[in-house]
Amino acid sequence: MASAPVSAPAAAHLASKVELTISCENLMDMDVFSKSDPLCALYINTSGSHWYEFGRTEMILNCLNPKFARKFVIDYYFEMVQRLRFCVYDIDSDTYDLSDHDFLGELECTLGQIVSNKQMTRPLLLKDRRPAGHGTITISAEEITDTRVAHFEVSALRLDKKFLWWSDPFLEFYKQTETGWQLAHRTEVVQNNRNPVWRPFRISLRALCGGDVEKPIKVDCYDNRMNGSHDLIGSFRASLAEMLTGAHSSQVEKEYSFLDYVMGGCQINFTIAIDFTGSNGDPMSPQSLHYINPEGYNEYLQAIWAVGNVIQDYDSTKMFPVFGFGAQIPPSLQVSHEFPINFNPTNPFCAGIEGVVQAYQQCLPQVKLWGPTNFAPIIRHVACFARQALRQNMASQYFVLLILTDGVITDMDLTRNAIVEASHLPMSIIIVGVGGADFDAMEFLDSDDRLLLSATGEAAARDIVQFVPFRQFHGNGVALAQSVLAELPDQVSSFFNAYKLKPPNTFNNPPPS
Repeated sequence: MASAPVSAPAAAHLASKVELTISCENLMDMDVFSKSDPLCALYINTSGSHWYEFGRTEMILNCLNPKFARKFVIDYYFEMVQRLRFCVYDIDSDTYDLSDHDFLGELECTLGQIVSNKQMTRPLLLKDRRPAGHGTITISAEEITDTRVAHFEVSALRLDKKFLWWSDPFLEFYKQTETGWQLAHRTEVVQNNRNPVWRPFRISLRALCGGDVEKPIKVDCYDNRMNGSHDLIGSFRASLAEMLTGAHSSQVEKEYSFLDYVMGGCQINFTIAIDFTGSNGDPMSPQSLHYINPEGYNEYLQAIWAVGNVIQDYDSTKMFPVFGFGAQIPPSLQVSHEFPINFNPTNPFCAGIEGVVQAYQQCLPQVKLWGPTNFAPIIRHVACFARQALRQNMASQYFVLLILTDGVITDMDLTRNAIVEASHLPMSIIIVGVGGADFDAMEFLDSDDRLLLSATGEAAARDIVQFVPFRQFHGNGVALAQSVLAELPDQVSSFFNAYKLKPPNTFNNPPPS
C-alpha cells in the first residue's frame, strides 16, 4: 500500500475566503504586428522583501483591455496586513519564466484595501514607479459564502457564418453588478462548427448571479479571431431560473467544500517521489543537486523539509511512502523507475519527515544516478490506488503525488497519457522543480491555460498538476508550502462534487446550506 492518511486540519487554520476578479484597460502595446497578449500574475508577500507567486490568470491573445476569466481565491485574515502584487505581462513565447516576457505594469496593495473597496481601479506602474502608459487594473472582491453551483451543458444550432463558410464560436457568461457586466465564465473555442457543443462546465452561483437565480445573466457568442477582434455572433439575457425551466442544459446543486470533505472523513494520502537521474550530477561533486554540503543539506533535502513539514501537520500517522526513480539500485544495479528508497517493497513507508530525510541520506550512497527520467511509472503506481478507491463510490480517499525533480523528462508522451488517465481519478500531482534547469516541460504539464492533451489527442478531464520552482522561494519554506498546496483544495472538492460523492461521515446528512 503506497499512501499515508491525513486527518482534518486544526480549526485555527480556517479563514474567510475571498475571490478576486481581474480586468485591465489601456495596456501598453508591446507587439509590433499585433496587440499585446496579457496575463496577470499574483504575488503574495510573506516577510520583508520576500514574495512568492500565488497564481496566474489565463493569457488572452491580442487584447489591450482584457477581462480575465480565471479568478484568485485567497484566505482573508482581518487581523493581518496581507500585501499583494499584481503584475501584468505580455506573453511572447511558451517560456514559463515571466522575466523573459515584456512587463506591462504592476499594482501593489493590501487585501484589506481591496475588500474594503469591494471594487477598485488603480493605475499600473513600471518598476521605476512611473506610470505604465495609461494602463489601469481593476480588482473586484467577493467573499465566498454561497456553496451552490450550476452545471451547464451548452450547445448551439445554425450559427451565422462569420468567415467564408464557417465560424469558430465561444461563449462568455456575464454577471450583472452595480458597476456593469462582469465576466463570470468563458468557454473553450469550438473550431469550424456552426452547431457547436461545448464541454460541460460548472460555475458557482456566486460568480454567475450573486446567488440570485432571478438576476439577469448575459451570454455573448463570439466567432474567435486570432488577432483578438472577435466577431459577435449573437447575445441573449436570461435569469438562471429561466434557464432551469428550459431545456435540460443546467441544474443547480449544493456543493461541498474541501473542509467538508476532510473534516467529514475523507483521507488525503500523500506519496513522495524523488528524482535520482544522472542529470542531477555526481552526488560527490559540490555542483550536484544531490551533493550533501558540510551543513548536511542540499536542495532536495530543503524541499523535503519545507513541503514535508506542512504535509505531516495533516497526517495523524506521519507515515509516508517514498519512492525514487531513474537510478541503478542494488543488488542487481538494474535501472528502476519506482523503487522504495528504504529498499523495502512490502513497506515503503518512512516515519515522519525525519524518517524521509534519513532514508534519503542512507539511500543516496547505495544507488547510482542513471536514467532515463520517466515519470509515467510512479504516476501509474499511485493511480492504481486512486482507481481502487474510486470503485468504493465514496469520497473516502484522495491521493496526492509529490514529485521532486530537476526538470529534465524523457517519457513525455507516456507521462501525458498517465496524467490524462489520472485526471479521471481522485488524484493530484504536485511537482517541485529543484535546481536552475529549464522547467518548460513541467510548466507544459501544469496546463493552467488549457487542458493537457495525451499523445493521442485525448483531453484531460481537469487540471491535476501543480508545478512550483523551488528556487523562486529563496529558502522560504512557508511560502513554498503555501504555493505547493494552493490548488489542492479546489482539486479535491471539485472532483468529488463532479462525481456527486458526499463526505463519508455526512453521507446521510443534508448538504451544506
